[in-house]
Amino acid sequence: MVTLTAPETHAPAGAAQESAVVDSFSVDLADSPVRDLNQALHNATDGESWTVTNSGGKHSLAVGINAAVRVTINGHAGYYAAGMHQKGQVTVTGNAGVGLAENIMSGRVHVKGDASQSAAATGHGGLVVIDGNAGARCGISMKGVDIVVGGSIGHMSAFMAQAGRLVVCGDAGDALGDSIYEARIYVKGTVASLGADCIEKPMESEHLEELEGLLSAAGRTENPADFKRYGSARNLYHFSVHNSTSY
Repeated sequence: MVTLTAPETHAPAGAAQESAVVDSFSVDLADSPVRDLNQALHNATDGESWTVTNSGGKHSLAVGINAAVRVTINGHAGYYAAGMHQKGQVTVTGNAGVGLAENIMSGRVHVKGDASQSAAATGHGGLVVIDGNAGARCGISMKGVDIVVGGSIGHMSAFMAQAGRLVVCGDAGDALGDSIYEARIYVKGTVASLGADCIEKPMESEHLEELEGLLSAAGRTENPADFKRYGSARNLYHFSVHNSTSY
């Protein structure tokens, strides 16, 4: 079973008398298994606040959350942290392993360190913020998620990205946006190379405004005018007879 500290129950400052109370819980993973932590989070109700200690880089922390709760993981997280996230907010104070926030649907996931490869893969919605660097394949097959990376990203990022926005405040590795569909990519630094059908596009006023909003949501202060935009040339996903083979 999950070992909890005694919850602190209080009303938010300035809240009306009828407002829901907020319960705070602390889970020590030195005493409790990850499975029990996740079950407790699945049973959580809106407004709760959870703190996880002694995370020790364990895998699958805080996955499948479907309530408007706040979860803070004090330390490093292993593979697939905050996977299938649907509501609320998960914050990792250290680094995160492979598959951070994979298939996120909504809500917010924030890593204050670095993230390994495949961060926010197949994400449908929500916001993923990585203060440090992200490894290879960041945002592959993204389907609507917004990703803001404070550092640099590795190769093959945004591969087959269908929708959503990827913001990179550092540099991007090789084959950025390979086989991209309609996702938008903003990079402040240099791009090692662009993938198939990915091209640089003009930064219009709407893109500057969009980027400003994304940076602000991630708590960043970069100037949107310092970024370049990349997206699909729209050649690959339209049929061309020249790409077919006759027998």
